[in-house]
Amino acid sequence: MNALPDGVSGVLRAHRGAILASVALLLATMLAGIALLGLSGGFLTAAALTFGVVGGFNFFSPSAGIRALTLARIVSRYAERLVGHEATLRIARDLRVWFFARLLALSPGQLARLRTGDLLARLGSDIDAADGLLVRALGPLLALLATGVAVVAFVAWQYPPAGVLLCALAIVVGVGVPWQVARGRSNDERARAVLRSDLRATLHEACDGAADLAGLAATQAWLARVPPLADALAGRELARRRRVVDGQALHALAGAFGLVAMLWLVSAAVADDGLPPAMAAAVCFATLGLLDTWAGAGLAWQSLLAARASIERIDAIAAQAPRLSDPAAPQAPAATGALRFEQVVFGWEAGRPVLDGATLEIAPGERVAVRGDSGIGKSTLAALALRSVDPDAGAVRWAGVDLRALAQADWQARVAWLPQEAPVFAGTLGDNLRLGAPKAADARLWDVLACVRLDDWARAAGGLEAWIGEAGATVSAGQARRIALARALLREGPLVLLDEPGEGLDEDTVRAVLGALPRWLAGRSLLLITHGPLPAGVVDRELVLKGGRFEPA
Repeated sequence: MNALPDGVSGVLRAHRGAILASVALLLATMLAGIALLGLSGGFLTAAALTFGVVGGFNFFSPSAGIRALTLARIVSRYAERLVGHEATLRIARDLRVWFFARLLALSPGQLARLRTGDLLARLGSDIDAADGLLVRALGPLLALLATGVAVVAFVAWQYPPAGVLLCALAIVVGVGVPWQVARGRSNDERARAVLRSDLRATLHEACDGAADLAGLAATQAWLARVPPLADALAGRELARRRRVVDGQALHALAGAFGLVAMLWLVSAAVADDGLPPAMAAAVCFATLGLLDTWAGAGLAWQSLLAARASIERIDAIAAQAPRLSDPAAPQAPAATGALRFEQVVFGWEAGRPVLDGATLEIAPGERVAVRGDSGIGKSTLAALALRSVDPDAGAVRWAGVDLRALAQADWQARVAWLPQEAPVFAGTLGDNLRLGAPKAADARLWDVLACVRLDDWARAAGGLEAWIGEAGATVSAGQARRIALARALLREGPLVLLDEPGEGLDEDTVRAVLGALPRWLAGRSLLLITHGPLPAGVVDRELVLKGGRFEPA
């Protein structure tokens, strides 16, 4: 597997060939357009001065040049759109894949500190700003710079005083306008990105928690947070657009004075026979074309600043070092073995251990239940067993091998896990079940549905093709919980971790479902985390987690 790039810049570097090709094509388009305007102006001027009489001037070469430049501009523009947009789409794809991969490498504790709405903002608007860096900012700025240098050099070659004037105009328009638009804007763009993220997060949480907010009569109070955020963001956007308008006004003013000055300069040169009339017209029209091309410089600079602010926000999360890492030479996990916690110490926060010298061994095929009060560390035990986190001290071993010596993916492939908040997904019932066992036959799916007492409901709902709405919207909470349990039980693996499998179920259903587990597990080890009593025969041992250690129940 290839190593992930260190940051957004690493993803962009992987596409530098396409980026350079796009900039080159954009440059060719700009140059062709300006050259076409200059050549056409010179051609029309020469034709007017000779009354269009063939033989009075070279008619064929300029007309051939005009046709060639027209075709070149069309072709280069079309190619630039193809190459530039394809590069942008590929960058957008790779940025999202890279960002997801970096997020998945973070531990649950690291992810728990992030708001879902903020992550959505970074994944949406921030990455949109970053992947548009080529089309909206970097490409235009590089092409504008190269175009300005080329046109100024050409004009200076034809008539040095005009080149000096155009160079001064380039400094005013090419530097002054971006400065007017972008000066002191870096912090503003960062604040705008934060406001946009906060607004999105607030709205997302309002929708996600709508039922709870309504039940607490807190909907209006929560929504009252939206207008101040929206007004602050609107103020930033208005200031942003005012800067662009101010830049455009400066560009128009400088362009008007510059064009008049250029007309006066080349007219004087023509009067003194220092410049042919047709070339004087070409210089004026080239100046006009360059001014028109430079009109987008301010907006491109603003897009560049916005992209930089967004890249900083993306890197701030993605650049975090994962707390877990695979060894350089991982061992293969044994097909079966004992799971052992050896003097494990772990705390989510420094100085506040949840487990403090905990020791437990689950023999192959043994079923063990761990009970305890809420918040005592039962789910932390499952996280350690999965190696979602590593102990601060001590070790968790499988078949005598420290889990830190195994590749995370290899170990987790050996574990069937039901978390406390296991989601169900939009799709059919069969789709949801086969997430645990993609190749499972229909008969096995019906068998596990009978185990969790959902077979009768499934037949009435349409069988394995019954539709399950997003987040289980079309089923009850108890049915969703049992679908998730069935999915976990289908997963082949020598170790089964069930975190509160009876959550949200009535007592009769809990007894029936848990009572069927021994037959279904068929010799696999079980670590069952619960806070309630269990039917007889479900487990071989029951322990209580208390004070960070295990005690007999």
